[in-house]
Amino acid sequence: MDATLGYLVGHCLIAMPQMEDTRFERSVVFLCAHSADGAMGLIVNKPSDAITFPQLLSQLELINDQSIRLPEAAERITVHNGGPVEQGRGFVLHTSDYRLNEATLNAGADVCLTATVEILRAIANGKGPNRAMLALGYAGWEAGQLEREIAANGWLHCAPDHGLLFDEDDDKKYERAIGKLGINPALLSGAAGNA
Repeated sequence: MDATLGYLVGHCLIAMPQMEDTRFERSVVFLCAHSADGAMGLIVNKPSDAITFPQLLSQLELINDQSIRLPEAAERITVHNGGPVEQGRGFVLHTSDYRLNEATLNAGADVCLTATVEILRAIANGKGPNRAMLALGYAGWEAGQLEREIAANGWLHCAPDHGLLFDEDDDKKYERAIGKLGINPALLSGAAGNA
């Protein structure tokens, strides 16, 4: 379903300043799934300081030595903190030019999600998607929870673009997402209200 039908799959959530959950402070979350049953997304602007992509490949024994020169697409990948749920589990958000039968899910216009080690192996060998980001963990909402948070002014939402999802300038993605709405981030208030 799409935003016109009340669901925001394939869109980005932007945390408002009054967000009470500090784990989502200044977060941009790409919604991979959203339905009456709940929602699932990946934070796309919080890089991990715990592990690099070559370290992860080495830990998974997909490469033997972290000093091995990886293909250019793999060199650009940053490991992100995808959210507070299942932080030991990896998810690759990527362009739709790469698919694994029965393992790749459409997550929006020209964006897919794959959560298997095979995609990491393909990226390490230069045979993966053109653009990708790896997230450890995800953000999840039970049925109706996200809708309540949006109604309480906890989130804005916008249509993503590949730059917002895959560019390396994580520290600027929050402002870029808000800018897509024509809003000056400095003018956002931490106070909520209804007219």
